[in-house]
Amino acid sequence: MRGLTAILFFLLLYNSALAQTESRAQKLYNKALQQEMKKEHEEARNTMEHALEEDRNFADAYSILGNWYFHDHRFSKAVAVFRKAYTTTPRGYALFAYPLAKSLIANGEPAEALSVINNAASNGKEWMALKEQAFFVQREMNRKWKDTVTNMGFAINTSDAEMFPWISTDEKQLYLTRRRNNSDEDFYVAEMDTCGEWYSARNMGSPPNTADQEAAQMISADGHYLFFMRCENRSLNGWAQGGCDLYMAYTADSNWSVPQSFGATINTPAYEGMPCLSPDNRELYFVSNREGGYGGMDIWVSRFENGLWQAPRNLGPNINTAGNETSPFLHIDNNTLYFSSDGRTGFGGADLFFSQKVTDSTWAVATNMGMPINSAADESSLCVSIDGKHLYFSSDRDKATGDFDIYKTNLPEPLQPVPVQVVKGYTYDSLSRERLNYASVFVRDAATGQDIYHFNSNRGDGSFTMTLIAGKKYALHTDRVSYLDGEDTLDLASLPPGTEIRKNIALLPSDYIAPVNDSLIATIYFPINSQKLSDSDKYIISTALEPWLDHVGGYVFYVNGYTDNSGTPMINEELSYLRAHLVSSMLLYMGINEMNIHTKGWGEANPITDNDSEEGKNRNRRVELIIRR
Repeated sequence: MRGLTAILFFLLLYNSALAQTESRAQKLYNKALQQEMKKEHEEARNTMEHALEEDRNFADAYSILGNWYFHDHRFSKAVAVFRKAYTTTPRGYALFAYPLAKSLIANGEPAEALSVINNAASNGKEWMALKEQAFFVQREMNRKWKDTVTNMGFAINTSDAEMFPWISTDEKQLYLTRRRNNSDEDFYVAEMDTCGEWYSARNMGSPPNTADQEAAQMISADGHYLFFMRCENRSLNGWAQGGCDLYMAYTADSNWSVPQSFGATINTPAYEGMPCLSPDNRELYFVSNREGGYGGMDIWVSRFENGLWQAPRNLGPNINTAGNETSPFLHIDNNTLYFSSDGRTGFGGADLFFSQKVTDSTWAVATNMGMPINSAADESSLCVSIDGKHLYFSSDRDKATGDFDIYKTNLPEPLQPVPVQVVKGYTYDSLSRERLNYASVFVRDAATGQDIYHFNSNRGDGSFTMTLIAGKKYALHTDRVSYLDGEDTLDLASLPPGTEIRKNIALLPSDYIAPVNDSLIATIYFPINSQKLSDSDKYIISTALEPWLDHVGGYVFYVNGYTDNSGTPMINEELSYLRAHLVSSMLLYMGINEMNIHTKGWGEANPITDNDSEEGKNRNRRVELIIRR
């Protein structure tokens, strides 16, 4: 009896001590939760670590702490917590295999993650997706891009979240959305100084910013249009009440107009946001969760035709998934689309993808942009420089989930868009030299005749900015009310990609009657029996044409070929035409429209001196270039 009493007394003391131990762990656990609610994040993690020191089998504490570290993107610590829980807690293999494998993948250990997944021997949908992700990360780690990712520093980034970078065509202005105090979102812009450093980003002011939430801005290539989304609307109509809608503002110089809503064709009671305008200002890409999509947020496009934005069209399954596709960025090549998605296999969270057009309405299957651009964190928004060499994007990789900074990296060549060239100029009255706004410039592929773009000159100064695929030849058709249509060509075949071209377009008033005034502007002399233009001949022609090239549309060129009286008249007529054709070809090469050139071989007619001497014959073997104004 005395021995049994001693044993019972010992067990009572043990159970009392165990209860006290559990009580201390529970108290620490509760304290940690309270600290987290007060946003005392580091204190909460330390307290939860102490709770686990008190009770090494405390499954709930492991789960909470591991998820906190994962949320903080401290993936190695998350791995350590879940690995300990996996091996020490009752049923740890069942309870913690999934979060351990997920943390291992995020920490760049896909091989060990696969071992955990295989030991779990589960065939559920989530497990299969996790296994696919582990294989994907393992493969992508072996072909990581060599370029490094750089945080853009204190001038751009702050303790607040910076998102939706948008770089200007000259890469000297960076627009962004900043979420201040984790609530109010406004637009900011940073300017680059002469040394290539950034001044601190400044608030763009009102308009366009208001007390509501403005985010996801984009600036058109010509710098005159601002497209963005505004949330927390409080209007009474059906399509804008309480949600996020698309807005647009305009500037002719430096002051933005009061933003206007797109209206019910595009905006609905659903979410509409994150707009991106095509380089010709004719197609608007945006994000919506409206009916008819593939689930979550999808990317849609609306085309501006006949003065109206048309019903939006979903970009289809090669772009959209059952997850969320956001932040579309159509490069200025009008051919390459970049966006963010959490609906495809990736590194974790949302990744950046790209796709290129197959036809006008279809896209290739989206491709993950790989490491180090993507990470286990969220890459939420991006833009690409006009030359396609630099990527600016927003990520929360160095902070807790949702606390974004803007980064920059060189874009690997396989991910670059189609090379482009920028054509800048203005339309003007060829007589008064007054600039013309609202002129339409239609661009066609000169080889196929296919219509490609439709640009408008700016309402303020008549300027335009056209971005065209490099290395091609284009036909330009320009029209404006009260003016004659203009025809021209633009040959980019010999210019390196990235070249900025200046081209102004002159138009004649519709009531203009051209006076008949013929002027001889060049004479080319030919050696006997010659059918070639020398370099000096070509220089004479180009020099003579140079003063007329800006307004050739209203002129007619007569190219008349002549010979001396040697040989037969039939041969002389043919020879004179062949020589005149050489000069006409030069005119075509320099951009003169074929319809404005009249070529004729006159043989031995109309000599300017007698043919009795070699000197006289040399002067009669000629081609005259005449302009009729």
